[in-house]
This record gives sequence, C-alpha cells and structure tokens, in this order.
Amino acid sequence: MAVWLAVALAALVPLLHRHPFALLLAAVLFSAHYLGFGPAILCSLLSAASLHFFAAPPASIFGHNSGTDVERLIVFLAISIFASSMARQKTRAESRAEQMTNEMAAIVKSSRDAILTVDPEGMITSWNHAAEELFGYTVEEAVGMPVANLVPRERTLELLRNRRILSEGGSIEAYKTERIRKDGMLCPVLLSISPLFNSRGEVVGSSGIVRDISVERQSEEAVLRSEKLATAGRMAASIAHEINNPLEAVINLLYLARQDEIHTDEYLTMAEQEVGRVARLAQQTLGLVRESSTPDPVDPASIMEETLELYSRNLVARQIRVTRRYRNSAPIQGYAGELRQLFANLVVNSADATGEGGTLHVRVVPAHDWSGGREGIRITVADSGTGIARENLNHIFEPFYTTKKGTGTGLGLWVSSGIVRKHGGSIRVRSRTNGGSAGTVFSIFLPYQWVEVEAA
Repeated sequence: MAVWLAVALAALVPLLHRHPFALLLAAVLFSAHYLGFGPAILCSLLSAASLHFFAAPPASIFGHNSGTDVERLIVFLAISIFASSMARQKTRAESRAEQMTNEMAAIVKSSRDAILTVDPEGMITSWNHAAEELFGYTVEEAVGMPVANLVPRERTLELLRNRRILSEGGSIEAYKTERIRKDGMLCPVLLSISPLFNSRGEVVGSSGIVRDISVERQSEEAVLRSEKLATAGRMAASIAHEINNPLEAVINLLYLARQDEIHTDEYLTMAEQEVGRVARLAQQTLGLVRESSTPDPVDPASIMEETLELYSRNLVARQIRVTRRYRNSAPIQGYAGELRQLFANLVVNSADATGEGGTLHVRVVPAHDWSGGREGIRITVADSGTGIARENLNHIFEPFYTTKKGTGTGLGLWVSSGIVRKHGGSIRVRSRTNGGSAGTVFSIFLPYQWVEVEAA
C-alpha cells in the first residue's frame, strides 16, 4: 500500500515525479516503523521494482545507460535495507523504553514504601499509593504541595541540609527520622533520597523513598525498656547491700543516743549523715528510671564515681582493684539516667570479664575528637580479663549477641552503643586474648555540645 501510494503521488504530482527515490524511501521507512523489518524488506524490493518499471524512462531501461540505472537501483535497495534496519532498531529501543517505563510505573504504584519525587523548588511532582496511605494526602492534594509540609518544624535544619546535598548531586543514605501526617501526627520513618538528572547531567529534582517504621520503633522501645529494667534490677541488688550498712549504722547510733545523753547531738549528726547516704543511693536508682525529656548539664566523672560506688561491694568481694583517673572538665549536655546505665553496663561487663583478683582501670578526662574536630570527654574502661576473640569483636554491638552463655541477654552493649550515638558520641573497643597484656578497653567520646539524631 505504501509503495502504491508513493508511485501514485509521483505520477499525479509533477513536482514529486522528479523525486521518486525520496518518496519510495519514505514508504520503506513508514513500513519499518509501523509494520516491522520483514514488511520493510518487502517494501524495499517492491520499491526497487517500481523504480525500474514505472519511475525510470524506457531509454534507460533498454538503452546503453541501463548499467548505471541498475547501480542506482542497487544503491537504493541497500539504502532502503539499511534504513529499515535502523528504523527497526529505533522502534525496538522505543518499545523497550516504553516497557521499562511501564514496569517502573507499576513497581512504584505497587510498592509498599512511599515513593515521591520533588522538583528543585521543593514541590512534590509525583506521589504513589503507599504515600497516600502513609501520609493521608491524596495524589491530587500532594502533587504541587511543598515537601516542607511533611517535615516537623524542629527538623527544618535537616531539610535544608538534605536540599544542599541534593543540589550538589549527592545522595542521602537511609536514616531514621520523623515526618508529619495529614492529621498532624508524627510518624517515625526510614528515609533515603536520590537526585534526578537530565541528559546533560543537571539536577532536575529528587526522588525519595519513605518507609514507615512505627512497628519497628515500638519493638525497639520495648527492648530498651526491658534492658533498662534489667539494669535497674542489677543495680537494685547492689543498692540493697549498700543501703543495709548505713541502716544498721543508724539503728546503732540511735541506740547510743538514747543511752548517752551527753553525746546525743554527735550521734544524731552521724545518723543524719548515714540517712543522707541512703537518700543519695535512692536518688541514683530513681535517676535510672526517671528521665527528663531534654538533656541537662551532667558531669560524667561524678556519674562514673556513683556507679563504681554502687558496685563497690561486688568489686571488693571479688578482690578486683579499681584505679581511677578523673581530670577536671566542663559538664556535657546529656541524660544522666542513660549515662548511668551506659557506665553500669561497662563496669559490670568488665568486672565479669576480669574475674577475681583482676584490675579495672577507669578514666574520665577532657579530649579532642580528631575525626570530627569536636571537644568533649573521653571515658575509658579497661580490664585485665581474658579479652574478646577477634571473630566476636565485629558482633558485640549487635542485639542479642552475647559471649556470656546462659547469663547474658546480648542487649547491654547494643543499648550502650545506642546511648552513645544519641549523645552524638562514638564508642570503640580494643581487645587482646593472649600474652601478659590480655584484656579489653572500651573508649567512649562524648562531645560537650551535640544535636540529637537517630542513626539507621
């Protein structure tokens, strides 16, 4: 049909009669694009025949110039086949691109994670079904809405930081944060963002994947509460022993005060001191389970000394010698109860690893974090125990991983590392299992100032 139409146009339109090659080549390309490679080859052969019998003058067919015309027909046929092949490849590429686009659209539409795209001005340009369910906005409501509407006010700096990284072509690795639903409720999410580029390599927007981690957050909080209660239980056992001594002293002093009226004031003063000691122990216990919602100035050295005092009876009973090194330093911003839990975990683990007759070295000094250029406090807890095997070192901060078979929960160090990260710090461990210098060293850096973040 395409060849017949081209021949008809060449015969009816004088202007086109002088360009039969162009018309027939167009017919070949049309066949290749819409019908495929096979019909295009057939169209090429029919076009060559048409040129030979209809478009070329009789003299050139039967005369002495027929050799040149044959060459022209061969060239036309070669060009037609080549053009058909190229058109076929282009059609296939377009078909594959369309198929991939449809597949990607289907993946985005059916994904359980919320997926959205944002233009350079911060306006939402696409919004999948999972995003509707997570945030409560329909597609019509979300498209064209500023993405800042999904960000809590207290996380504005986080939004600005992400925009700066994306504008420079960088990606945002998955991290835990919070976003706002349509109803105003906060939702814990796992967020990752990637830049979108055009053919010239320019950033033309970004694509975000948002996963609801509400259930995971609840599970983690339950585990943290469980470990916190376990720590409180261990400390309560030590506190019970510590409280018993001053209470016995108070009973004896009150008895002496009744018997010896001359020294009554002296005995009552001593009894008051012992009661104050009991009150301090009770406050330390309350500090572990009662926590303020905002960080306060705290002294890590004082908290460490209180922790060692709580476990002093256990340490003395096991003949573990404790060396202390505290250097004056400014207080840090932190949560006293969580730091007490952190230090208690480290002290108990080191005492268990040391065994009877060992040594526990504790140091709290001002320090500089060279990797981050920050000033803060370095807390070091070292023991002379058997050490941690190399194959276990990479797993000790994982949840439910323990080397205390039958006694450990595997949560202490995992919780401890989370407390350190919450305070913007870092924790490292070194250990040796052989030789005269066997033992383990935990080193913690806590900055004076920090911004509370959640890691992935």
